[in-house]
Amino acid sequence: MLEEIRIENLGVISRAHARLAPGLTVITGETGAGKTMVLTGLGLLLGGRGDPGSVRSGSPSASVEGRVSVAPDSPALAHAREAGAEPDEDGGLILVRTVAAEGRSRAFLGGRSVPQVVLAELADDLVTVHGQADQARLRSPARQRDALDAFAGADLLAELTEYREQWALRMRLVTEIDDLSSRRDDVEREAALLRRGLDEIEHVSPQPGEDVELAAEAERLGHAEDLRTAAAQAHGSLVGSDEGAETVAAATHVETARHALEHAGSHDPVLADLAKRLAEIGYALGDVSTDLARYLDDLQADPRRLDAVQARRAELGALTRTYGADVSEVLAWSGEAGLRLLDLESGDVRLADATAQLDHVDARLAELAASIGGRRREAASLLAAAVTDELHGLAMAGAALVVTVEPAAERGPWGADVVEMQLIPHRGAPARPLGRGASGGELSRVMLAIEVTLATAPTSGASRPPTFVFDEVDAGVGGRAAVEVGRRLAVLARGSQVVVVTHLAQVAAFADRHLVVTKTRADGGDVVTDSDVRAVEGPERVRELARMLSGQEDSEAARAHAAELLQQSSMGR
Repeated sequence: MLEEIRIENLGVISRAHARLAPGLTVITGETGAGKTMVLTGLGLLLGGRGDPGSVRSGSPSASVEGRVSVAPDSPALAHAREAGAEPDEDGGLILVRTVAAEGRSRAFLGGRSVPQVVLAELADDLVTVHGQADQARLRSPARQRDALDAFAGADLLAELTEYREQWALRMRLVTEIDDLSSRRDDVEREAALLRRGLDEIEHVSPQPGEDVELAAEAERLGHAEDLRTAAAQAHGSLVGSDEGAETVAAATHVETARHALEHAGSHDPVLADLAKRLAEIGYALGDVSTDLARYLDDLQADPRRLDAVQARRAELGALTRTYGADVSEVLAWSGEAGLRLLDLESGDVRLADATAQLDHVDARLAELAASIGGRRREAASLLAAAVTDELHGLAMAGAALVVTVEPAAERGPWGADVVEMQLIPHRGAPARPLGRGASGGELSRVMLAIEVTLATAPTSGASRPPTFVFDEVDAGVGGRAAVEVGRRLAVLARGSQVVVVTHLAQVAAFADRHLVVTKTRADGGDVVTDSDVRAVEGPERVRELARMLSGQEDSEAARAHAAELLQQSSMGR
Protein backbone atom coordinates (compact mmCIF):
# COMPACT_ATOMS: atom_id res chain seq x y z
CA MET A 1 0.00 0.00 0.00
CA LEU A 2 1.15 3.54 -0.77
CA GLU A 3 1.51 5.34 2.54
CA GLU A 4 2.86 8.76 1.60
CA ILE A 5 4.45 10.81 -1.13
CA ARG A 6 6.71 13.88 -0.95
CA ILE A 7 7.21 16.14 -3.95
CA GLU A 8 9.75 18.94 -4.40
CA ASN A 9 10.12 21.30 -7.36
CA LEU A 10 7.88 19.37 -9.72
CA GLY A 11 5.86 21.59 -12.04
CA VAL A 12 3.97 24.18 -10.01
CA ILE A 13 4.63 22.27 -6.77
CA SER A 14 7.59 23.60 -4.80
CA ARG A 15 7.04 21.29 -1.84
CA ALA A 16 4.13 19.01 -0.94
CA HIS A 17 3.54 16.06 1.35
CA ALA A 18 0.51 13.81 1.05
CA ARG A 19 -0.35 10.93 3.34
CA LEU A 20 -2.48 8.21 1.78
CA ALA A 21 -4.65 5.72 3.58
CA PRO A 22 -6.37 2.38 3.03
CA GLY A 23 -9.70 2.49 1.25
CA LEU A 24 -10.64 5.24 -1.18
CA THR A 25 -8.53 8.41 -1.44
CA VAL A 26 -9.63 11.20 -3.79
CA ILE A 27 -7.50 14.07 -5.05
CA THR A 28 -9.35 17.21 -6.11
CA GLY A 29 -8.57 20.84 -6.86
CA GLU A 30 -9.18 23.61 -9.30
CA THR A 31 -8.09 23.21 -12.90
CA GLY A 32 -4.39 24.00 -13.22
CA ALA A 33 -3.74 23.64 -9.50
CA GLY A 34 -1.32 20.76 -10.00
CA LYS A 35 -3.34 17.56 -9.64
CA THR A 36 -1.54 16.27 -12.71
CA MET A 37 1.81 16.86 -11.01
CA VAL A 38 0.76 14.60 -8.13
CA LEU A 39 0.13 11.80 -10.61
CA THR A 40 3.31 12.71 -12.49
CA GLY A 41 5.24 12.32 -9.24
CA LEU A 42 3.58 8.99 -8.61
CA GLY A 43 4.44 7.93 -12.15
CA LEU A 44 8.11 8.76 -11.53
CA LEU A 45 8.13 6.58 -8.42
CA LEU A 46 6.65 3.77 -10.49
CA GLY A 47 9.49 3.88 -13.00
CA GLY A 48 7.98 6.27 -15.55
CA ARG A 49 10.10 8.35 -17.89
CA GLY A 50 11.63 11.44 -16.32
CA ASP A 51 10.80 14.60 -18.27
CA PRO A 52 13.18 17.52 -17.63
CA GLY A 53 10.36 19.84 -18.67
CA SER A 54 8.48 18.90 -15.50
CA VAL A 55 11.19 20.40 -13.25
CA ARG A 56 9.97 23.58 -11.58
CA SER A 57 11.23 26.69 -13.32
CA GLY A 58 14.43 28.00 -11.73
CA SER A 59 15.16 24.74 -9.86
CA PRO A 60 18.13 22.51 -10.71
CA SER A 61 16.14 19.32 -10.16
CA ALA A 62 12.90 17.77 -8.97
CA SER A 63 12.55 14.92 -6.52
CA VAL A 64 9.79 12.57 -5.47
CA GLU A 65 9.94 10.29 -2.45
CA GLY A 66 7.38 7.68 -1.52
CA ARG A 67 6.92 4.95 1.03
CA VAL A 68 5.08 1.69 0.41
CA SER A 69 4.27 -0.98 2.95
CA VAL A 70 4.81 -4.52 1.71
CA ALA A 71 3.98 -7.92 3.16
CA PRO A 72 6.89 -10.24 4.04
CA ASP A 73 5.80 -12.67 1.31
CA SER A 74 5.15 -9.96 -1.28
CA PRO A 75 6.69 -10.45 -4.75
CA ALA A 76 7.55 -6.74 -4.61
CA LEU A 77 9.76 -7.33 -1.57
CA ALA A 78 11.44 -10.26 -3.30
CA HIS A 79 12.19 -8.09 -6.34
CA ALA A 80 13.52 -5.31 -4.10
CA ARG A 81 15.91 -7.71 -2.36
CA GLU A 82 17.09 -9.06 -5.71
CA ALA A 83 18.10 -5.47 -6.49
CA GLY A 84 20.01 -5.28 -3.19
CA ALA A 85 17.44 -3.14 -1.33
CA GLU A 86 16.04 -3.88 2.12
CA PRO A 87 12.89 -2.58 3.87
CA ASP A 88 13.14 -0.17 6.78
CA GLU A 89 12.57 -1.13 10.41
CA ASP A 90 8.79 -0.91 9.94
CA GLY A 91 8.74 -3.16 6.90
CA GLY A 92 8.31 -0.37 4.36
CA LEU A 93 10.20 0.37 1.16
CA ILE A 94 11.42 3.89 0.42
CA LEU A 95 11.34 4.86 -3.27
CA VAL A 96 13.10 8.02 -4.49
CA ARG A 97 13.31 9.51 -7.95
CA THR A 98 15.16 12.64 -9.02
CA VAL A 99 15.06 14.43 -12.36
CA ALA A 100 17.63 17.10 -13.20
CA ALA A 101 16.70 20.10 -15.30
CA GLU A 102 19.42 19.17 -17.79
CA GLY A 103 17.78 15.78 -18.29
CA ARG A 104 19.53 13.31 -15.99
CA SER A 105 17.32 11.01 -13.91
CA ARG A 106 18.23 8.76 -10.98
CA ALA A 107 16.28 6.16 -9.01
CA PHE A 108 16.77 4.83 -5.47
CA LEU A 109 15.15 1.92 -3.68
CA GLY A 110 15.64 1.25 0.01
CA GLY A 111 18.52 3.74 0.06
CA ARG A 112 20.29 1.98 -2.82
CA SER A 113 20.78 3.40 -6.31
CA VAL A 114 19.00 1.21 -8.86
CA PRO A 115 18.16 1.38 -12.58
CA GLN A 116 14.83 2.98 -13.45
CA VAL A 117 13.56 -0.35 -14.78
CA VAL A 118 13.76 -1.83 -11.26
CA LEU A 119 11.11 0.63 -10.05
CA ALA A 120 8.99 -0.20 -13.09
CA GLU A 121 9.20 -3.93 -12.35
CA LEU A 122 8.37 -3.27 -8.71
CA ALA A 123 5.34 -1.21 -9.75
CA ASP A 124 3.82 -4.20 -11.56
CA ASP A 125 3.40 -5.88 -8.17
CA LEU A 126 2.29 -2.76 -6.32
CA VAL A 127 0.00 -0.58 -8.40
CA THR A 128 -2.47 -0.74 -11.26
CA VAL A 129 -2.74 2.65 -12.96
CA HIS A 130 -5.77 3.59 -15.04
CA GLY A 131 -5.58 6.81 -17.00
CA GLN A 132 -6.67 7.95 -20.42
CA ALA A 133 -3.80 6.01 -22.01
CA ASP A 134 -4.71 2.91 -20.03
CA GLN A 135 -8.32 3.16 -21.21
CA ALA A 136 -6.95 3.14 -24.75
CA ARG A 137 -4.99 0.00 -23.92
CA LEU A 138 -8.25 -1.67 -22.97
CA ARG A 139 -8.89 -1.75 -26.72
CA SER A 140 -5.95 -4.17 -27.03
CA PRO A 141 -6.97 -7.83 -27.53
CA ALA A 142 -4.11 -8.83 -25.22
CA ARG A 143 -5.49 -6.67 -22.37
CA GLN A 144 -8.97 -8.05 -22.97
CA ARG A 145 -7.63 -11.61 -22.86
CA ASP A 146 -5.74 -10.86 -19.63
CA ALA A 147 -8.93 -9.58 -18.01
CA LEU A 148 -10.85 -12.70 -19.05
CA ASP A 149 -8.07 -14.99 -17.78
CA ALA A 150 -7.98 -13.16 -14.45
CA PHE A 151 -11.74 -13.58 -14.09
CA ALA A 152 -11.70 -17.25 -15.10
CA GLY A 153 -9.96 -18.33 -11.92
CA ALA A 154 -6.99 -20.17 -10.50
CA ASP A 155 -7.45 -23.37 -12.52
CA LEU A 156 -7.13 -21.57 -15.83
CA LEU A 157 -4.18 -19.53 -14.59
CA ALA A 158 -2.42 -22.70 -13.44
CA GLU A 159 -2.95 -24.31 -16.84
CA LEU A 160 -1.84 -21.12 -18.55
CA THR A 161 1.35 -21.10 -16.48
CA GLU A 162 2.14 -24.67 -17.56
CA TYR A 163 1.23 -23.80 -21.14
CA ARG A 164 3.68 -20.89 -21.19
CA GLU A 165 6.42 -23.09 -19.71
CA GLN A 166 5.77 -25.72 -22.39
CA TRP A 167 5.70 -23.00 -25.06
CA ALA A 168 9.08 -21.66 -23.90
CA LEU A 169 10.44 -25.22 -24.00
CA ARG A 170 9.04 -25.61 -27.52
CA MET A 171 10.84 -22.45 -28.66
CA ARG A 172 14.12 -23.79 -27.27
CA LEU A 173 13.63 -27.16 -28.98
CA VAL A 174 12.77 -25.55 -32.32
CA THR A 175 15.90 -23.41 -32.10
CA GLU A 176 18.02 -26.46 -31.26
CA ILE A 177 16.54 -28.52 -34.09
CA ASP A 178 17.02 -25.72 -36.60
CA ASP A 179 20.60 -25.25 -35.43
CA LEU A 180 21.44 -28.96 -35.60
CA SER A 181 19.80 -29.32 -39.02
CA SER A 182 21.37 -26.22 -40.55
CA ARG A 183 24.84 -27.16 -39.32
CA ARG A 184 24.71 -30.78 -40.48
CA ASP A 185 26.93 -30.26 -43.57
CA ASP A 186 29.44 -28.21 -41.59
CA VAL A 187 29.43 -30.82 -38.84
CA GLU A 188 30.10 -33.62 -41.29
CA ARG A 189 33.03 -31.73 -42.85
CA GLU A 190 34.51 -30.98 -39.45
CA ALA A 191 34.06 -34.59 -38.32
CA ALA A 192 35.82 -35.87 -41.48
CA LEU A 193 38.80 -33.61 -40.83
CA LEU A 194 38.99 -34.75 -37.21
CA ARG A 195 38.84 -38.42 -38.19
CA ARG A 196 41.62 -37.97 -40.76
CA GLY A 197 43.83 -36.24 -38.23
CA LEU A 198 43.18 -38.86 -35.57
CA ASP A 199 43.92 -41.64 -38.07
CA GLU A 200 47.26 -40.03 -38.98
CA ILE A 201 48.24 -39.70 -35.36
CA GLU A 202 47.15 -43.24 -34.56
CA HIS A 203 49.17 -44.57 -37.51
CA VAL A 204 52.35 -42.82 -36.33
CA SER A 205 51.56 -43.49 -32.65
CA PRO A 206 53.86 -40.86 -31.11
CA GLN A 207 54.95 -41.35 -27.52
CA PRO A 208 55.29 -38.60 -24.92
CA GLY A 209 58.77 -37.00 -25.14
CA GLU A 210 59.76 -39.19 -28.09
CA ASP A 211 60.73 -36.26 -30.30
CA VAL A 212 63.14 -34.91 -27.66
CA GLU A 213 64.77 -38.32 -27.15
CA LEU A 214 65.15 -38.93 -30.89
CA ALA A 215 66.70 -35.51 -31.44
CA ALA A 216 69.35 -36.27 -28.81
CA GLU A 217 70.03 -39.72 -30.28
CA ALA A 218 70.35 -38.33 -33.81
CA GLU A 219 72.82 -35.74 -32.60
CA ARG A 220 74.89 -38.45 -30.90
CA LEU A 221 74.86 -40.86 -33.88
CA GLY A 222 75.68 -38.13 -36.36
CA HIS A 223 78.88 -37.15 -34.47
CA ALA A 224 80.01 -40.59 -33.25
CA GLU A 225 83.65 -40.29 -34.44
CA ASP A 226 84.12 -36.86 -32.93
CA LEU A 227 82.66 -38.11 -29.67
CA ARG A 228 84.96 -41.19 -29.72
CA THR A 229 88.08 -39.08 -30.29
CA ALA A 230 87.21 -36.66 -27.50
CA ALA A 231 86.41 -39.44 -25.01
CA ALA A 232 89.58 -41.41 -25.84
CA GLN A 233 91.77 -38.33 -25.47
CA ALA A 234 90.19 -37.49 -22.12
CA HIS A 235 90.52 -41.08 -20.91
CA GLY A 236 94.21 -41.20 -21.86
CA SER A 237 94.87 -37.96 -20.04
CA LEU A 238 93.37 -39.36 -16.89
CA VAL A 239 94.84 -42.87 -16.84
CA GLY A 240 97.78 -42.63 -19.24
CA SER A 241 98.47 -44.11 -22.64
CA ASP A 242 99.99 -47.46 -23.58
CA GLU A 243 101.51 -45.94 -26.71
CA GLY A 244 104.31 -44.06 -24.97
CA ALA A 245 105.91 -43.94 -21.53
CA GLU A 246 106.31 -40.19 -21.84
CA THR A 247 102.58 -39.71 -21.16
CA VAL A 248 101.98 -39.53 -17.44
CA ALA A 249 98.42 -40.04 -16.22
CA ALA A 250 96.74 -37.21 -14.35
CA ALA A 251 95.74 -39.72 -11.70
CA THR A 252 99.41 -40.56 -11.15
CA HIS A 253 100.30 -36.90 -10.55
CA VAL A 254 97.43 -36.55 -8.09
CA GLU A 255 98.50 -39.70 -6.26
CA THR A 256 102.10 -38.52 -6.04
CA ALA A 257 100.97 -35.19 -4.61
CA ARG A 258 98.76 -36.89 -2.07
CA HIS A 259 101.61 -39.12 -0.82
CA ALA A 260 103.88 -36.09 -0.46
CA LEU A 261 101.32 -34.23 1.61
CA GLU A 262 100.43 -37.22 3.73
CA HIS A 263 104.13 -37.68 4.64
CA ALA A 264 104.39 -34.09 5.86
CA GLY A 265 100.84 -33.86 7.13
CA SER A 266 101.70 -35.33 10.47
CA HIS A 267 103.51 -32.06 11.17
CA ASP A 268 100.79 -29.67 9.96
CA PRO A 269 97.01 -30.28 9.98
CA VAL A 270 96.57 -27.93 7.01
CA LEU A 271 98.60 -30.18 4.79
CA ALA A 272 96.79 -33.20 6.18
CA ASP A 273 93.47 -31.67 5.14
CA LEU A 274 94.78 -30.91 1.67
CA ALA A 275 95.91 -34.51 1.38
CA LYS A 276 92.37 -35.68 2.11
CA ARG A 277 91.04 -33.38 -0.59
CA LEU A 278 93.56 -34.77 -3.09
CA ALA A 279 92.40 -38.27 -2.15
CA GLU A 280 88.82 -37.27 -2.99
CA ILE A 281 90.01 -35.84 -6.30
CA GLY A 282 91.74 -39.14 -7.01
CA TYR A 283 88.53 -41.06 -6.39
CA ALA A 284 86.61 -38.68 -8.68
CA LEU A 285 89.23 -39.06 -11.41
CA GLY A 286 88.90 -42.82 -11.07
CA ASP A 287 85.11 -42.66 -11.45
CA VAL A 288 85.34 -40.36 -14.48
CA SER A 289 87.94 -42.56 -16.14
CA THR A 290 85.75 -45.63 -15.58
CA ASP A 291 82.71 -43.85 -17.05
CA LEU A 292 84.76 -42.74 -20.07
CA ALA A 293 85.91 -46.31 -20.65
CA ARG A 294 82.31 -47.57 -20.49
CA TYR A 295 81.22 -44.74 -22.83
CA LEU A 296 83.88 -45.77 -25.37
CA ASP A 297 82.77 -49.40 -25.19
CA ASP A 298 79.10 -48.46 -25.77
CA LEU A 299 79.68 -45.82 -28.43
CA GLN A 300 79.05 -47.19 -31.90
CA ALA A 301 78.79 -45.55 -35.27
CA ASP A 302 75.61 -47.22 -36.59
CA PRO A 303 74.49 -45.74 -39.93
CA ARG A 304 71.41 -47.95 -40.02
CA ARG A 305 70.24 -46.78 -36.63
CA LEU A 306 70.87 -43.19 -37.67
CA ASP A 307 68.71 -43.71 -40.77
CA ALA A 308 65.94 -45.23 -38.67
CA VAL A 309 66.05 -42.34 -36.21
CA GLN A 310 65.90 -39.76 -39.00
CA ALA A 311 62.97 -41.59 -40.64
CA ARG A 312 61.05 -41.64 -37.36
CA ARG A 313 61.75 -37.97 -36.80
CA ALA A 314 60.39 -37.26 -40.27
CA GLU A 315 57.14 -39.06 -39.38
CA LEU A 316 56.81 -37.04 -36.20
CA GLY A 317 57.69 -33.85 -38.08
CA ALA A 318 54.76 -34.39 -40.44
CA LEU A 319 52.47 -34.43 -37.40
CA THR A 320 54.03 -31.41 -35.69
CA ARG A 321 53.73 -29.33 -38.85
CA THR A 322 49.95 -29.86 -38.80
CA TYR A 323 48.76 -30.57 -35.28
CA GLY A 324 51.19 -28.89 -32.90
CA ALA A 325 54.66 -27.46 -32.33
CA ASP A 326 55.90 -30.68 -30.69
CA VAL A 327 54.72 -34.17 -29.82
CA SER A 328 53.15 -33.03 -26.54
CA GLU A 329 50.94 -30.54 -28.42
CA VAL A 330 50.08 -33.20 -31.01
CA LEU A 331 48.94 -35.55 -28.24
CA ALA A 332 46.93 -32.73 -26.63
CA TRP A 333 45.22 -32.00 -29.97
CA SER A 334 44.44 -35.69 -30.32
CA GLY A 335 42.68 -35.76 -26.94
CA GLU A 336 40.64 -32.65 -27.65
CA ALA A 337 39.79 -33.81 -31.16
CA GLY A 338 38.53 -37.12 -29.84
CA LEU A 339 36.16 -35.39 -27.42
CA ARG A 340 35.00 -32.97 -30.13
CA LEU A 341 34.36 -35.87 -32.51
CA LEU A 342 32.26 -37.64 -29.90
CA ASP A 343 30.25 -34.44 -29.48
CA LEU A 344 29.75 -34.04 -33.23
CA GLU A 345 28.78 -37.66 -33.70
CA SER A 346 26.18 -37.28 -30.95
CA GLY A 347 24.48 -34.52 -33.00
CA ASP A 348 22.25 -36.99 -34.84
CA VAL A 349 21.25 -38.52 -31.52
CA ARG A 350 20.48 -35.08 -30.08
CA LEU A 351 18.51 -34.16 -33.19
CA ALA A 352 16.41 -37.30 -32.89
CA ASP A 353 15.88 -36.75 -29.16
CA ALA A 354 14.91 -33.08 -29.67
CA THR A 355 12.48 -34.01 -32.44
CA ALA A 356 10.84 -36.66 -30.27
CA GLN A 357 10.63 -34.23 -27.34
CA LEU A 358 9.11 -31.58 -29.60
CA ASP A 359 6.38 -34.03 -30.65
CA HIS A 360 5.62 -34.70 -26.98
CA VAL A 361 5.56 -30.97 -26.15
CA ASP A 362 3.25 -30.23 -29.10
CA ALA A 363 0.86 -32.91 -27.92
CA ARG A 364 0.80 -31.44 -24.41
CA LEU A 365 0.34 -27.93 -25.78
CA ALA A 366 -2.64 -29.12 -27.81
CA GLU A 367 -4.21 -30.62 -24.67
CA LEU A 368 -3.62 -27.49 -22.61
CA ALA A 369 -4.81 -25.16 -25.39
CA ALA A 370 -8.06 -27.10 -25.71
CA SER A 371 -8.64 -27.00 -21.95
CA ILE A 372 -7.75 -23.31 -21.68
CA GLY A 373 -10.05 -22.49 -24.59
CA GLY A 374 -12.91 -24.33 -22.93
CA ARG A 375 -12.40 -22.51 -19.64
CA ARG A 376 -12.21 -19.18 -21.44
CA ARG A 377 -15.47 -19.78 -23.26
CA GLU A 378 -17.18 -20.73 -20.00
CA ALA A 379 -15.83 -17.65 -18.26
CA ALA A 380 -16.62 -15.32 -21.18
CA SER A 381 -20.38 -15.48 -20.71
CA LEU A 382 -20.06 -15.07 -16.92
CA LEU A 383 -17.73 -12.08 -17.25
CA ALA A 384 -19.98 -10.46 -19.84
CA ALA A 385 -23.01 -10.85 -17.56
CA ALA A 386 -21.19 -9.53 -14.49
CA VAL A 387 -19.74 -6.49 -16.28
CA THR A 388 -23.10 -5.79 -17.92
CA ASP A 389 -24.71 -5.67 -14.46
CA GLU A 390 -22.02 -3.22 -13.35
CA LEU A 391 -22.62 -1.07 -16.44
CA HIS A 392 -26.31 -0.90 -15.62
CA GLY A 393 -25.34 0.39 -12.20
CA LEU A 394 -23.14 2.99 -13.88
CA ALA A 395 -26.12 4.57 -15.65
CA MET A 396 -25.66 2.56 -18.85
CA ALA A 397 -28.97 0.73 -18.47
CA GLY A 398 -29.21 -0.42 -22.05
CA ALA A 399 -25.57 -1.32 -22.44
CA ALA A 400 -24.12 -4.81 -22.54
CA LEU A 401 -20.65 -6.27 -22.81
CA VAL A 402 -20.13 -9.17 -25.18
CA VAL A 403 -17.05 -11.35 -24.77
CA THR A 404 -16.21 -13.74 -27.60
CA VAL A 405 -13.56 -16.47 -27.73
CA GLU A 406 -12.67 -17.70 -31.22
CA PRO A 407 -9.99 -20.13 -32.41
CA ALA A 408 -6.79 -18.44 -33.51
CA ALA A 409 -5.17 -19.18 -36.84
CA GLU A 410 -2.32 -20.85 -34.95
CA ARG A 411 -1.17 -21.42 -31.40
CA GLY A 412 0.82 -18.73 -29.66
CA PRO A 413 2.42 -18.17 -26.25
CA TRP A 414 -0.99 -17.49 -24.68
CA GLY A 415 -2.94 -20.38 -26.17
CA ALA A 416 -4.96 -20.89 -29.31
CA ASP A 417 -7.74 -18.34 -28.79
CA VAL A 418 -8.59 -14.83 -29.91
CA VAL A 419 -10.48 -12.94 -27.19
CA GLU A 420 -12.51 -9.89 -28.12
CA MET A 421 -14.71 -7.64 -26.04
CA GLN A 422 -17.54 -5.81 -27.77
CA LEU A 423 -19.87 -3.17 -26.39
CA ILE A 424 -23.56 -2.73 -27.09
CA PRO A 425 -23.92 0.91 -25.95
CA HIS A 426 -27.72 0.87 -25.87
CA ARG A 427 -30.64 -1.37 -26.74
CA GLY A 428 -31.00 -2.08 -30.41
CA ALA A 429 -27.42 -1.04 -31.21
CA PRO A 430 -25.10 -3.57 -32.78
CA ALA A 431 -22.16 -4.94 -30.79
CA ARG A 432 -18.96 -3.23 -31.83
CA PRO A 433 -15.35 -3.83 -30.71
CA LEU A 434 -14.19 -1.58 -27.89
CA GLY A 435 -11.47 -0.34 -30.19
CA ARG A 436 -14.00 1.15 -32.63
CA GLY A 437 -17.34 1.55 -30.96
CA ALA A 438 -16.73 3.02 -27.50
CA SER A 439 -16.24 6.65 -26.51
CA GLY A 440 -13.75 7.77 -23.86
CA GLY A 441 -16.48 8.06 -21.23
CA GLU A 442 -17.87 4.63 -22.09
CA LEU A 443 -14.40 3.11 -21.97
CA SER A 444 -13.76 4.60 -18.55
CA ARG A 445 -16.93 3.03 -17.19
CA VAL A 446 -16.26 -0.31 -18.88
CA MET A 447 -12.78 -0.28 -17.38
CA LEU A 448 -14.14 0.47 -13.91
CA ALA A 449 -16.84 -2.19 -14.29
CA ILE A 450 -14.21 -4.78 -15.22
CA GLU A 451 -11.97 -3.85 -12.28
CA VAL A 452 -14.85 -4.02 -9.81
CA THR A 453 -15.94 -7.35 -11.29
CA LEU A 454 -12.44 -8.78 -11.00
CA ALA A 455 -12.04 -7.46 -7.46
CA THR A 456 -15.33 -8.89 -6.23
CA ALA A 457 -15.61 -12.11 -8.26
CA PRO A 458 -15.14 -15.19 -6.04
CA THR A 459 -13.75 -17.13 -9.01
CA SER A 460 -10.96 -14.70 -9.78
CA GLY A 461 -7.60 -16.39 -9.35
CA ALA A 462 -5.41 -13.49 -10.38
CA SER A 463 -3.00 -11.91 -7.95
CA ARG A 464 -4.06 -8.28 -8.14
CA PRO A 465 -1.81 -5.40 -7.09
CA PRO A 466 -2.97 -3.94 -3.75
CA THR A 467 -3.32 -0.36 -5.06
CA PHE A 468 -5.36 1.11 -7.92
CA VAL A 469 -4.82 4.61 -9.27
CA PHE A 470 -7.53 6.16 -11.47
CA ASP A 471 -7.09 9.37 -13.43
CA GLU A 472 -10.16 10.86 -15.09
CA VAL A 473 -12.18 7.68 -14.54
CA ASP A 474 -15.25 9.93 -14.43
CA ALA A 475 -14.51 11.53 -17.80
CA GLY A 476 -17.68 12.03 -19.80
CA VAL A 477 -20.08 11.15 -16.97
CA GLY A 478 -22.21 13.17 -14.62
CA GLY A 479 -25.36 13.14 -12.54
CA ARG A 480 -26.50 9.70 -11.44
CA ALA A 481 -23.71 8.01 -13.42
CA ALA A 482 -21.15 9.98 -11.40
CA VAL A 483 -22.74 8.79 -8.16
CA GLU A 484 -22.56 5.21 -9.36
CA VAL A 485 -18.91 5.65 -10.37
CA GLY A 486 -18.17 6.81 -6.83
CA ARG A 487 -20.13 3.91 -5.37
CA ARG A 488 -18.24 1.36 -7.51
CA LEU A 489 -14.90 2.89 -6.53
CA ALA A 490 -15.91 2.56 -2.89
CA VAL A 491 -16.78 -1.10 -3.49
CA LEU A 492 -13.38 -1.67 -5.10
CA ALA A 493 -11.73 0.06 -2.12
CA ARG A 494 -13.17 -2.43 0.34
CA GLY A 495 -10.39 -4.86 -0.50
CA SER A 496 -7.83 -2.56 -2.09
CA GLN A 497 -6.30 0.87 -1.80
CA VAL A 498 -7.84 3.13 -4.43
CA VAL A 499 -6.51 6.59 -5.36
CA VAL A 500 -8.67 8.71 -7.69
CA VAL A 501 -8.16 12.10 -9.29
CA THR A 502 -11.63 13.50 -9.93
CA HIS A 503 -13.52 16.65 -10.84
CA LEU A 504 -16.86 15.32 -9.62
CA ALA A 505 -18.22 15.93 -6.14
CA GLN A 506 -20.43 12.85 -6.52
CA VAL A 507 -17.28 10.71 -6.72
CA ALA A 508 -15.30 12.61 -4.08
CA ALA A 509 -18.12 12.25 -1.56
CA PHE A 510 -17.44 8.50 -1.29
CA ALA A 511 -13.81 8.97 -0.23
CA ASP A 512 -12.33 7.73 3.02
CA ARG A 513 -9.63 10.40 2.67
CA HIS A 514 -9.93 13.61 0.70
CA LEU A 515 -6.82 15.46 -0.52
CA VAL A 516 -7.06 18.91 -2.09
CA VAL A 517 -4.43 20.48 -4.31
CA THR A 518 -4.48 24.23 -3.68
CA LYS A 519 -2.75 26.89 -5.72
CA THR A 520 -1.21 30.28 -5.04
CA ARG A 521 -1.12 33.04 -7.63
CA ALA A 522 1.51 35.75 -7.88
CA ASP A 523 0.04 39.09 -6.81
CA GLY A 524 -3.45 37.73 -7.38
CA GLY A 525 -2.76 37.36 -11.10
CA ASP A 526 -3.52 34.53 -13.47
CA VAL A 527 -0.22 32.69 -13.20
CA VAL A 528 -0.05 29.83 -10.69
CA THR A 529 3.27 30.09 -8.86
CA ASP A 530 2.90 27.37 -6.23
CA SER A 531 0.67 24.47 -5.23
CA ASP A 532 0.25 22.42 -2.09
CA VAL A 533 -1.57 19.24 -1.11
CA ARG A 534 -3.55 19.01 2.11
CA ALA A 535 -6.14 16.71 3.62
CA VAL A 536 -9.60 18.17 4.31
CA GLU A 537 -12.20 16.99 6.80
CA GLY A 538 -15.42 18.26 8.29
CA PRO A 539 -16.38 21.79 7.22
CA GLU A 540 -13.34 22.11 4.96
CA ARG A 541 -14.41 19.03 3.04
CA VAL A 542 -17.96 20.33 2.73
CA ARG A 543 -16.52 23.58 1.41
CA GLU A 544 -14.44 21.74 -1.22
CA LEU A 545 -17.42 19.66 -2.35
CA ALA A 546 -19.48 22.84 -2.60
CA ARG A 547 -16.80 24.35 -4.83
CA MET A 548 -16.84 21.25 -7.02
CA LEU A 549 -20.66 21.33 -7.26
CA SER A 550 -21.21 24.98 -8.08
CA GLY A 551 -17.90 26.81 -8.06
CA GLN A 552 -19.19 28.81 -5.08
CA GLU A 553 -17.74 27.28 -1.94
CA ASP A 554 -19.25 30.03 0.21
CA SER A 555 -22.79 29.50 -1.06
CA GLU A 556 -25.10 28.21 1.69
CA ALA A 557 -27.13 26.27 -0.88
CA ALA A 558 -24.01 24.67 -2.30
CA ARG A 559 -22.77 23.70 1.16
CA ALA A 560 -26.15 22.21 2.04
CA HIS A 561 -26.06 20.21 -1.17
CA ALA A 562 -22.50 19.04 -0.37
CA ALA A 563 -23.47 17.98 3.15
CA GLU A 564 -26.44 16.09 1.78
CA LEU A 565 -24.20 14.39 -0.80
CA LEU A 566 -21.80 13.28 1.94
CA GLN A 567 -24.65 11.86 3.99
CA GLN A 568 -26.12 9.99 1.04
CA SER A 569 -22.76 8.55 0.05
CA SER A 570 -22.09 7.26 3.56
CA MET A 571 -25.52 5.57 3.57
CA GLY A 572 -25.11 4.16 0.07
CA ARG A 573 -21.82 2.37 0.54
